Amino acid sequence: MSHNRIHNFNAGPAALPTSVLEEVQESLLNFKGSGMSVTEISHRSKQFDDIINDAVERTKRLLKLDDRFKVLFIQGGASMQFCMIPMNFLGGNKSADYVDTGTWSTKAIKEVEIQGKKINVVASSKDKNYSYIPKGISFNKDAAYVHLTSNNTIKGTQWASFPDTNNVPIVSDMSSDIMSRPLDMDKFGFIYAGAQKNIGPSGLCMVIIREDMLSMVPDDLPSMLKYSTYSSKNSMYNTPPCFGVYMVQLVMKWLEETIGGLEKMDAINRKKGETLYGFMDSSDFYNATAEPDSRSLMNVTFRLPSEDLEKKFIDEAQKNGLGGLKGHRSVGGCRASIYNATGQDAVDALVDFMKEFEKKNG
Repeated sequence: MSHNRIHNFNAGPAALPTSVLEEVQESLLNFKGSGMSVTEISHRSKQFDDIINDAVERTKRLLKLDDRFKVLFIQGGASMQFCMIPMNFLGGNKSADYVDTGTWSTKAIKEVEIQGKKINVVASSKDKNYSYIPKGISFNKDAAYVHLTSNNTIKGTQWASFPDTNNVPIVSDMSSDIMSRPLDMDKFGFIYAGAQKNIGPSGLCMVIIREDMLSMVPDDLPSMLKYSTYSSKNSMYNTPPCFGVYMVQLVMKWLEETIGGLEKMDAINRKKGETLYGFMDSSDFYNATAEPDSRSLMNVTFRLPSEDLEKKFIDEAQKNGLGGLKGHRSVGGCRASIYNATGQDAVDALVDFMKEFEKKNG
């Protein structure tokens, strides 16, 4: 059935799989014959237990997590994690290494500094307006953790592979590229992701934490700001964001059963990226802003010859059923976010439109 849906290139809240939205639509009035909406069932019911446990199990299978890892759901988005991470892992005299790749890394660094915790910014790509991912970084071997933002939605950069940190656990903000590719989990002590880009609606943050990191949590933190509280109560110390957890469960099911896992998802995402960047590299009219070896497969940032043309491009694209192409207000320009749920068909339609637009305005 036609829903009159546009091709959605929003950066977050962003596209969700249509089949998932259809299932939600069905369960909104009557969840699995309960006579209640999925938004009305008790978080203490067996029905919700099944939802949250299935969301956790599917996440573990997709990322091939062993028993060392716990999957938690926390409210407050990724931004809440910026302050919780140092609170939980930088007790006493500990220090952490941070890599600054722009906006979100910069905000994460600020939250550590507000608390007066010790931090080393071991690398930054500020010198070139954050258009690349730094290489050849020397990390401190006694750091409690190394913090990286795996993908920068605003600057359009992404870590193609993760650095060797001499066994210091990587703590990574993966809000915009979680579940877009397989990960070598041996490098990571902690992963967090605001749901609203690749795995669900806004309002919750998925946290994946390794047991040895849990043992670092001090006792004297407020209950709601301690990872151990969430881990010991299966994320249900208080009422969790039930609807968000339910949607994450359905997106994980879609990734497992419809897509067929993260290797397959990765291949789909690479092809979308090749289509879009390949076209832009062949054109003098469109200019991708990130350096080629640092380009994001999730957020493709680009410029046109003038701001007037960019405005015209965004307006005409919208009229042609291509939405969300305006760049972040802090950098301007254009941006196509091509998360998991935005398909090859959307990218092909965008490239066709870009060719036409260039013909008329180039």
